[in-house]
Amino acid sequence: MERKELLAYIEQKYQVQAEYLWQKFPTYAVFRQQANRKWFALVMTVPAAKLGLSGQGSEELLNVKLDPELVGLLKQMPGFLPAYHMNKATWISIRLKQIAAEQIKDLLAQSYDLTQK
Repeated sequence: MERKELLAYIEQKYQVQAEYLWQKFPTYAVFRQQANRKWFALVMTVPAAKLGLSGQGSEELLNVKLDPELVGLLKQMPGFLPAYHMNKATWISIRLKQIAAEQIKDLLAQSYDLTQK
């Protein structure tokens, strides 16, 4: 899934706008619940080296909050990484170009539901 497509999907599906909170990282997009302001998604571009990946490029990531058991299972699968700059027990980083759009949307919905409480 392309970053631009993901951002448009989140804004349309969940009726929230991306927030760009850090001057140092102007492309990091945070999405929050409207009612309680909790984050349910973070979209970012991170240098591969900071993720422990080989190569000089960058990786497009989506961080979502999930049930800890699911996080543990997903971390063992290709396309998923321990959450970048988030609680690694309850958040996971999804490599956008390696995971099917439907699975990304499903995990995003789980994150949205989990952070509503």
